[in-house]
Amino acid sequence: MTTHSSYATSKTLVQRAHNIRRHALQMGQVQGQGYVGQALGAADLLAVSYFHALNYRPENPEWEERDRFYLSIGHYAIALYAALIEAEIIPLDELETYGSDDSRLPMSGMATYTPGMEITGGSLGQGLGIAVGACLGLKRKGSTAFVYNLLSDGELNEGSTWEAVMSASHWKLDNLIAIVDVNNQQADGYSSEILSFEPIVDRWQAFGWFTQRIDGNDLEALVAAFDAARHHSGTQPRVIICDTKMGKGVPFLENREKTHFIRVEEHEWELALSNLEEGKNQ
Repeated sequence: MTTHSSYATSKTLVQRAHNIRRHALQMGQVQGQGYVGQALGAADLLAVSYFHALNYRPENPEWEERDRFYLSIGHYAIALYAALIEAEIIPLDELETYGSDDSRLPMSGMATYTPGMEITGGSLGQGLGIAVGACLGLKRKGSTAFVYNLLSDGELNEGSTWEAVMSASHWKLDNLIAIVDVNNQQADGYSSEILSFEPIVDRWQAFGWFTQRIDGNDLEALVAAFDAARHHSGTQPRVIICDTKMGKGVPFLENREKTHFIRVEEHEWELALSNLEEGKNQ
């Protein structure tokens, strides 16, 4: 059986992140629109998650001893699909079915449809609470598995998120690693202007979490932070706050004012893919 530690050696994390971005752009091209900006921004942290941190078996996504990756932000599904394709949990040829009728890759994450999709993403602010329950269950079963939960800065607007933060600390859930994607974008504008989340580090620390804040597009920083979170000796939950750039890797998308949901003209998809390849070769 293959786990991530042996599975990830054939390609570098830089290559993995690049491939995840390419898969996401190709899926966006199928529909002509989508949450591509988030996928490009989160590609680095997903590469480190799936090809450095997580224990899993690509051929058996429901392996009982696996680490779980919970996508709280269901509209980021295109990003997670891209990572699952790169991890060979989902076949590459299914990429062309993205968002289509009867596809296993719906536009919002559905656990009942998609191998490797652990939870269904709906209303924001639910994922961390589900992760808390899962961590309690794993502990009671004597499992050494970790639960990684990716949530957004926008979810910090939700009271349910902070209830989960408080609960995780109360139960000393040292098998929980939260990852906050801080891209400062929501449907209605900049996250920091809609409801300020700063000082974000102080707030998580005040709830008793082992807290790190890093550049979420810096692979070396991500590896160090994921390692520190997993091996932290304290009996407390851990959070990695990742500042990411929407549209990362495609300059003309990085520079768009509004990138929460992207509609790209037909000719621009090929331009985006070309830009991505050019950036890889620089």
